[in-house]
Amino acid sequence: MPDRTLTALAAPRTAYREEPCKTALSPVQGMAFAWSLNPYMGCAHRCTFCYVRGFEQRADRPSGEAYGRSVRVKTNVVEVLDSEVRRRSWKHEGVAIGSATDPYQPAEGQYRLTRGCIQVLARSRTPFDIITRGPLIVRDIDVLAEASARVEVSVNLSVPTLDGYVWRNTEPGTAPPRQRLRAVRMLVDAGIRAGVGMAPVLPGLSDRPEQLLEVVRAARDAGATHLWTRTLYLQSGTREHFLEGLARVWPEEAARYASLYRGAYLDRSVDQPIRARVKRLVAEVGIADRRAQPIEAPPPERQIALL
Repeated sequence: MPDRTLTALAAPRTAYREEPCKTALSPVQGMAFAWSLNPYMGCAHRCTFCYVRGFEQRADRPSGEAYGRSVRVKTNVVEVLDSEVRRRSWKHEGVAIGSATDPYQPAEGQYRLTRGCIQVLARSRTPFDIITRGPLIVRDIDVLAEASARVEVSVNLSVPTLDGYVWRNTEPGTAPPRQRLRAVRMLVDAGIRAGVGMAPVLPGLSDRPEQLLEVVRAARDAGATHLWTRTLYLQSGTREHFLEGLARVWPEEAARYASLYRGAYLDRSVDQPIRARVKRLVAEVGIADRRAQPIEAPPPERQIALL
């Protein structure tokens, strides 16, 4: 067994490239949302299991240790988005913010691009979802609450595990999981639909019954309006980097993973019981897909300001 008192090395410094973009929205097929929006390209969180590493590899960009050391900042994304949603052809279909990079990674603290995009989508009455590991999202409770008064808004804080050793060694650039749960509570208390994405669950590392129960209970206690789960997905690009880290930190699991992941997806004999267990826990613990009730609705003048 590894020495669980060890901590992961500090993440390297990230360089930021300020570059304008030609388009803000990207069409998506086969998903619950029609469009994706990513104010940044690359992610300083540098999670070892990030599926975006696979896309980076296919684009001949760094997908291993160098991934996340350079992040592109789309400096004009707010203006470009505003132009796109003002078109007469715009159908106000759902937009996913953060499908390919975290919209609340550290750069957002300075650039505020995600905040600007939220305001644009709200003005245009475009529904949107956000997925993030960044507690920084609570800074934007004001604009998220205003948006929620006009369109369907759903926020998902990713909390794969509360195991500190697993977190430190797989999500080196992220805030602690319990900070994310505190963000869920603050969002829900402000009337924003906010839940937990328990993803990815790592077989043999974060799938023990007590580990899963700990996350589900913590999500319930944070007031999460929903919880969903996914197991680890290992496509080429992600696979190599993740398995290298696995062999370094959990060498006893390396051979097992090679067997479980003959392809990109976890063997169904392992995947399905994990999903079923989480679904059962959600029902037993009492997380229902419900609407958050605002403590206080935005005053009329703030709602009018969105017009």
